[in-house]
Amino acid sequence: MDHIVTKIQEPLAQSSDIRQLGTSRFLYSYSLSLDKSVLPILSGGGSGHEPAHFGYIGQGMLAGAIAGEIFIPPTATEILEAFRFLDKGKGVFVIIKNFQADLAVFQEAIESARKEGIAVRYVVSHDDISVEGTAFKRRHRGVAGTLFLHKILGHAAQNGGSLEEIEQLALGVASHIATLGVASKAATSPVTNKAMFDLQDGFISYGVGIHGEAGYKTVPHISTEKLAIELCNKLKMFFRWKKGQRFAILVNNLGNTAHDEEELFLSHVLDLMELEGLNIDFVASSKLMTSLDMEGLSLSMLELTDPSWIHALQAPTDAPAWPL
Repeated sequence: MDHIVTKIQEPLAQSSDIRQLGTSRFLYSYSLSLDKSVLPILSGGGSGHEPAHFGYIGQGMLAGAIAGEIFIPPTATEILEAFRFLDKGKGVFVIIKNFQADLAVFQEAIESARKEGIAVRYVVSHDDISVEGTAFKRRHRGVAGTLFLHKILGHAAQNGGSLEEIEQLALGVASHIATLGVASKAATSPVTNKAMFDLQDGFISYGVGIHGEAGYKTVPHISTEKLAIELCNKLKMFFRWKKGQRFAILVNNLGNTAHDEEELFLSHVLDLMELEGLNIDFVASSKLMTSLDMEGLSLSMLELTDPSWIHALQAPTDAPAWPL
């Protein structure tokens, strides 16, 4: 049984509301599929990031999610079928992570859907601030900070937001998210069964990606506190925060990091935020968007420039993977 077939079974077992469309790689919320008053939110991409994205299907989050093979997005034809199923007359809003292959297939599907009369709008999640290369000059990679969009947009849709309103909200939220990741062990390639990049024991790669990409620098691992300091300093440079500003934080276990290490890292991050005089109004830590069996962590921050965003993050949802 291949990876995606296996992973589809997990959310189906976790929630009786999550259903599979035939034998496809598209899962959806049964209750939301019956509710014509709620604008459906769709997300997805390659598999290998579980519990993303199937685990975020539910009331107040995604109406559906679609996956391809490991680190490979679904086809445009598969995405179009998801649009057709989800659209109940209000259109469909899509959250796309900023990877070239993902953008290509989702945009092809969007064009086809619009030709069929389905109203589709989208946002490109671009929260990874470690990448400065030419291919990502306009937007950085979409990584774990994408989950802020899942929750805030899903909540807005649940409360009657229109396609146009969700689009404007999405653009505002996406521009206030930043993420950085680190790894002490690379993910194992399912094709070669070897590490996807070279990393000696006792070293840390800063700025790793969720598709097995190496980071922007590799240095000896000194301490978990040092990791937290490095990431917080780089995030400070991005946000240029000032004392009293309000943020939400996600600490993401990238796969096989020990829970104690994850908790220690979060503790150091919160201590540093307190020293900076920041107000941290929302904190979550778990395996949120993984990279197969990578040993590493990522830190995502959302600047809470709108009070409604924190309300959306704290609102209840039955999506099985949301950590609160």
